[in-house]
This record gives sequence, C-alpha cells and structure tokens, in this order.
Amino acid sequence: MLIEKDARVMRRKPARLVVFTTSLTLLTVYFLTLGQQTPRTEPRRTSPLMAALGRFTAADVPAMGPAEIEVAPRKWDQPIPPGLPGNGMAQHPMLYIGEGYNKILLVDRGKIIWTYSTGSGWEYDDAWMLSNGNILFTRMQYLAEVTPDKRVVWRYDAPAGTEIHTCQPIGLDKVLFVLNGLPPKLMVVNIKTNKVEVQHELSAPSPTDKGSVHGQFRRVRYTAQGTYLASFLEMDQVVEYNKNFKEIWKYEIKSPWAALRLKNGNTLITDEKDILTREVNPKKETVWELRPGDLPEAYRFINTQSATRLANGNTIICSRGGDGKGPQLVEVNPEKKVVWVLQDWANFGPATAVQILDEPGIPEQPGESQH
Repeated sequence: MLIEKDARVMRRKPARLVVFTTSLTLLTVYFLTLGQQTPRTEPRRTSPLMAALGRFTAADVPAMGPAEIEVAPRKWDQPIPPGLPGNGMAQHPMLYIGEGYNKILLVDRGKIIWTYSTGSGWEYDDAWMLSNGNILFTRMQYLAEVTPDKRVVWRYDAPAGTEIHTCQPIGLDKVLFVLNGLPPKLMVVNIKTNKVEVQHELSAPSPTDKGSVHGQFRRVRYTAQGTYLASFLEMDQVVEYNKNFKEIWKYEIKSPWAALRLKNGNTLITDEKDILTREVNPKKETVWELRPGDLPEAYRFINTQSATRLANGNTIICSRGGDGKGPQLVEVNPEKKVVWVLQDWANFGPATAVQILDEPGIPEQPGESQH
C-alpha cells in the first residue's frame, strides 16, 4: 500500500511541474509584452543620471547662480510643424546646448526644469552631466563644472590666444580638454589638485597662423581602451593615438566635427562640410551612413555637428539649423527610419550637443556613454 501511494505521488509531480512551468512562461511573456508596450518616452528612472534630477528643482536652487550672466531670450517666429515624429521635448530627458544661444537647458518630462546662462559671446560646444549631478561644459573662453544649485566648483580659463571647445570627464576628479592654440595642446587636469597630468602638443594646419586657432578642434575623446580619438576639423582627418601619443589609426574625411568610439568598436564621425554622419569599422569600411537626402524632406537637417548613439542602436543628429529653420534634433533607427524630430525654436536654440539622461552607463567612465 505504501509503495503504491508513493508511486501515485510521484506520478502526480510532473503534472504540477507542467502547470507551474506553463504559468511561469505565461507570466514571463506577459511582462515582456508589457515591457514592449511601454513607450520609450517614459524615462528609465533608475538609470544613473535620473536619480539626480530632483536636485535641479530643489528649493535651494536659485533662479540665477552667483556666476551666471543673463542671456537675452532668442525666439524665432517659426511655429512647430504639425505631425512631427515622436513627442517633441517629451521624447527624452536631456541636457541640451547649442552655438549661438548661451543657455544650458535641462529637460525632463517634457519641460525645461533648469537652465544655466553665461551671457553674450561665443560659444557652447560640449557638455556633460556627471553621475554626481554636476554639469561640465565648455564655453570657448573657459570650461567649468557647476552643481545643480549653480555653484561653480571648478573653472579653467583659456589663456590669451587659445580656445576650448571640447571636454570629457575621466572619473569625477579629472577632465580632458584641448586648448586650441599655437600649438594646440591636449591636456588632462586633476580638478581636485589642479595638477596637469597629461599635456601633449597636437598638429595644426599652420603652426603660425593665428586665424586657424578657432577651427582646429571641436571634439577629442578618451576611449575605453585608453586611447585618444582626435577630430582635426581643418585638417580633414580623425586620428587615434595610444597612451604615448603614437598614431595607431587614421581616417581621412572632410571637416570631421566629432568622432565617437562606439561600443561595437566602430567609429561614428560627423562630417560638417558634407552634412553626413558615417560609421566606419577598424578597417575603415563604411558600415552605416546618414545624409539629409536619406530622410523625408520635412525632416532633413540643414547641417550637422555632433551625434549621439543610443543603447537601442538609434542615432541622434544635432543640427544648428538655419536662423530658426529646420529641425534641431533628428533621431533615426539603424534602418534610417525617423522616430523623433525636435523642431522647436520657441523653446530651444541651435543644437550642438545633446546628452540623453536615461541611457545606461556612468558618463565619466570612458566608453560607457556614446555621447
């Protein structure tokens, strides 16, 4: 009798297992389906930078910080075209800057929640939000790091005859930048000790032409592999150096405004002269390219400066536009289908760079942010 009972119990166990497995599978499919139905425009609130956004709207954040200089609002009489793909400024939480309008804009849930103004003159080219919530930016005449409550915690002024257009945080204590000058210099400074840890002279179109300083560099990046990727804007080439500044890779292209080493090992380059964005592999073969003519006429950007590659494979092109005309940001998927267009000259100026804040990765860890 006991043996027969045990046998009956053993025969029933597979049935329970089948039921449990089936239920688990259905639940898994259900939650995966829910994830697919969740719109991309609802930010991943758990990504590293999203946790800091509440600090920008705290009660102790002043309307104007001690070092801020008011900039006159710039609005063009250009209405937002109807029927644009995506959800306007609600598409992504983002840090937004552009040449020609010296106000940093921080956007979340479809609203500009924080600004930082630096007065008249030239020009924003690069900006980062760090994992501690601070914002690092270049302003041509200087670069600085400010807190959400608008305190300047570090600033480096460009010496006379030089300009700064590019910067990158390396950890929370170091900043890479380039001094456009005669000669231009790549530098890494420890912002805690103010010690210059790296200083290396780079090539210039002319070692004596003061007029060439402005157009030397817009983007230089330190890669996850410990190399330096430099875009020589006027010398029509992107060059990669190892830690000893030996040239290990070069790609020739007209007016490379920016070059970005992607996580797949390829390099994403924006060509300002030809208004194109091209992804090339280490063998210098083109694996992806986007030109305005690839898009419907209504979504074509007038020019291109930097680009951002998202974790989902989409690419965002930043455009200065043309005196309030044309889109500022255009996001396309790998098949070049337009999924989002920001053309909002009432609230935004030209787009030179954008950092999408709900992306995974810690920005100050080289290679984690494809920005």
